[in-house]
Amino acid sequence: MNRNLKEGYITPAGATKRFCQVITLNTETLEDYKFWHGSKNIWKEIPQGIRKAGILDMEIYMISNQAFMIIETPLDFDWDEAFGRLATYERQAEWEEFVSKFQVAGSGKRSEEKWQLIERIFSLSEALEEK
Repeated sequence: MNRNLKEGYITPAGATKRFCQVITLNTETLEDYKFWHGSKNIWKEIPQGIRKAGILDMEIYMISNQAFMIIETPLDFDWDEAFGRLATYERQAEWEEFVSKFQVAGSGKRSEEKWQLIERIFSLSEALEEK
């Protein structure tokens, strides 16, 4: 299926869209990465900027040296426009540079350049609707 992953996936309730991303982490700094993403340790400007960019919710999960991010947005969320704005917010570029030492990523400096959007291949809600 040739799908533009930047369009997201409408959630089962139909009120929001969901995006999922993955990034490989530096195995020597996994605990540091977890520490700095803790709700008490993350720089306060970062979650404020994420919300200001139009993101309703964001979660990051880890397994081994992989981090998996789930982003929930309104239906009218425009990926490129929102992440373009996010990159201009207070301390965002500084944060991305800071966390890059914990990440094994390409040459991108912005969040959406480092994290890879991933394709959904199964939806229970959609599968049940098809029956």
